[in-house]
Amino acid sequence: MATPAVLRPAERPMADRGGGARTIPLVTPGIGSTQLLNGITIFDPGAAIGQHFHDCEESVMVLEGDAVAVLDGVEHRLGTGHTTWIPSGVPHFFRNASADAPMRIFWTYASVTATRTLVATGETRPVAAEHAPDKIMPPPGR
Repeated sequence: MATPAVLRPAERPMADRGGGARTIPLVTPGIGSTQLLNGITIFDPGAAIGQHFHDCEESVMVLEGDAVAVLDGVEHRLGTGHTTWIPSGVPHFFRNASADAPMRIFWTYASVTATRTLVATGETRPVAAEHAPDKIMPPPGR
């Protein structure tokens, strides 16, 4: 039986995603999850992650800041607490709409083996590869 966990983002390592985005993986197979992945991604002002889609459902909640979500070609302005649900295979991306403040999102994938396929290149990778040891930075303040 798996052991429950309390995860404090400020104490977790952060992965540099490049382009002004950093991710804090939270629920992962490493803590015993067998059904889902989640975490927080922080976007610098104007930062975005390229258009992509997944092989499972995804939900994203804006924790802080002004976001733009482009879901299947339709642009949506989002603020704190706004939440998306994105079916498998739907192209999408998020960007920070602010010129001077960070944006934070909380994401959940409906599979521990979730993949991300970049629309521009067709390249597919496991979401977990974005949190590989070579991308991990120590928790803030350590």
